[in-house]
This record gives sequence, structure tokens and C-alpha cells, in this order.
Amino acid sequence: MCAQKNIVLEDSIREVCDGKMKMPRVWEIMRKFKDFCKFHGWKTSETEDWVEVDDKYHNFLWTRDVHPSSFKSIASHMRCVVREGLSYRVVEAYYTAWLFSETPSEALVKALFENPEFSKRIALYDLSPLLEGKKICGKLNNTESSVFQEFESFLKNELKVELKPISNMEFNPESCSIANMA
Repeated sequence: MCAQKNIVLEDSIREVCDGKMKMPRVWEIMRKFKDFCKFHGWKTSETEDWVEVDDKYHNFLWTRDVHPSSFKSIASHMRCVVREGLSYRVVEAYYTAWLFSETPSEALVKALFENPEFSKRIALYDLSPLLEGKKICGKLNNTESSVFQEFESFLKNELKVELKPISNMEFNPESCSIANMA
């Protein structure tokens, strides 16, 4: 058990544990990023993790892990929920970014590579090293999403995170392995 105390740094509360800085949780990163998006004039939601630009929704899904078959099913339907007052509606998510708090499985990354349509509209971000206090995270983004590009800039410039491409992979149909990011 470590002795914890809170400190204020760059306008946010961070936890210090035995002298090591813990990075913000995914929800805090998303909250700050959505605030950042408002400066671009982009529409965001207080309760959902999407950004609307030019009538296209850029959806963020955060998860610890997802089974490849569930990933394929969700990716095939690309939807997000938009709250309007007291009612909700389901809209097409033109792009979706998956934010993983644990390293995504090789099978999941392989599923993304096997379907070029997924790669055009889906980005993966491995935030697990960042959440462990390291200034690094993995990315696999072949989309043309201006929001995801801005998210990467936000991670680099605001959180001082180095992004390592997950595309540095040894990929063949029988075996998909992620090269060490550290």
C-alpha cells in the first residue's frame, strides 16, 4: 500500500504514490480532450464520448478488453447514441476510436488488419502504458479522421505522450505479433 496524496498539476488533480506520478484515467483524458475540441467549434456531448464535425460522428469507445467476435460485430454496425434533451437517438458513427486500458489482443489487431473497411474507419489506442505512468501509448490509426489526428496531437502536446505505431508489426496471416513498444 502506498501513501497517496493529491497534487494540482496543469489544472488537474493527479495522484502521487510513493513519489511516482500516476497518469489520469481514461475518463479524465476524454473530458479534457472534449473541452479541447470545443475550441475548434466541434460539437461534443457531456454524457457520451463522441465529437461531431461536419455532420459526421467520431465515436470513442473505451474498454479494458473485447473479444474479437464482439469487436467485429460492433465495428460492423458503427453506431453511437446521441442525447437530445430527455430523448436519445442512434446515429451512424463515421469513425470509431477504441481506447484500451489493457494492451489489445493480437487476435483483435489481426481482425482490424484483415478487414480494410475497418482500417479506414477504426483507430486503436493502447493507453495501458500511459495509465501505468509511462509517457507512451500505442496507436493504430489509418483513418482520415481530423478528430483522431487532433486526439493524437492532444496526447503529444498536452500530456507529453510519445505515440508508438502499433503498425510496427510483424504481420502474416498465420501469426500477428505486436513488436515491443518500449
